[in-house]
Amino acid sequence: MPVARKAPAAAAQHHTLDRETFGRRLRSARKKFGWTLAEVAERSGVSIPTISRAERGQLALGYENFSALAKALRIDIGTLFSEAGGEVGQLQGPVVTRAGEGVTYRGLAFSYEFLATQAAGKQMSPILGTVHARTVQGPQDFDRHEGEEFVYVLSGSVEVHFENGRSVKLAKGDSLYFDSRMGHTYTSTSRQLARVLGACTHESDLMKFARERETGAQRKKAAARKAA
Repeated sequence: MPVARKAPAAAAQHHTLDRETFGRRLRSARKKFGWTLAEVAERSGVSIPTISRAERGQLALGYENFSALAKALRIDIGTLFSEAGGEVGQLQGPVVTRAGEGVTYRGLAFSYEFLATQAAGKQMSPILGTVHARTVQGPQDFDRHEGEEFVYVLSGSVEVHFENGRSVKLAKGDSLYFDSRMGHTYTSTSRQLARVLGACTHESDLMKFARERETGAQRKKAAARKAA
């Protein structure tokens, strides 16, 4: 007799991470170090009220904040989003994520379905996303994080807004690759909410070298102007 498969809706519901569960994992990770909220805030750049509310399940975080917290707490993002009770191990072989079996988390303006959460230490974070935002409310909507970001539109259409005032419109089948240190945010521009496939990377050695070289050049110019 063939084994019955779970309905996609049931599988998706089973793998949805609610704010309370996420908050407990965040608090547990902090307590392992014996750190106060203030210490984590100093290490991550995320405010004390934001961390406190997130730990109590009262606030959904965007990618910028949970990425910064994961880095400060020295854990892979997958550890925060892996299924409760699941083991997170090093990448020792192919990691398969079946349809509907990613871990879904509803952020401020974006629903994230994290893929390959079982593998710690990944060089990139693959994500299926649904863009809920329709407008940009203000500077607080922009995310900034180390590394680079790739997005491919699966359905609908989006507009990617950057903090320098530039924006890029993407339709189904279009893609965009950019430096995610620049503030950015997404809005759905189609009647239905857009679905996208994205991947965020950590800062590579080449990116770090380029950034440090640019910073060094700027410091030399400033010193020269001061000496003149």
